[in-house]
Amino acid sequence: MNRHLQLLRALLLVVVTAGMAQPVLAADPLATARAAGQVGERADGLLGLPAQASSSLREQVDMINAERLQKYREIAGRTGRPLREVQSLAGSRLIEATPNGQWVMDTNGQWRRR
Repeated sequence: MNRHLQLLRALLLVVVTAGMAQPVLAADPLATARAAGQVGERADGLLGLPAQASSSLREQVDMINAERLQKYREIAGRTGRPLREVQSLAGSRLIEATPNGQWVMDTNGQWRRR
């Protein structure tokens, strides 16, 4: 239980410090893409592209996913949890934080509006 709580705290810290929580300011370049249904959260804790996207948007998503994956690996190493478990927990939290009407990918790989 203590390890699980430790993992949750570490993930919360990552979400807050890495800017993975839903954007609050419209100036966030992904805020518009999320609202337009071009970017969504995946069950594995990474961002996805439910629709055709420009190369610049793909690059942004790839960069964010690389940062997220690095953080997930750090958490897995610190907590002794498998990387997949860390990603799954992060994905669940990020999907829960996604506003209604935006796209999320479920564990079956299907995109749906939250």
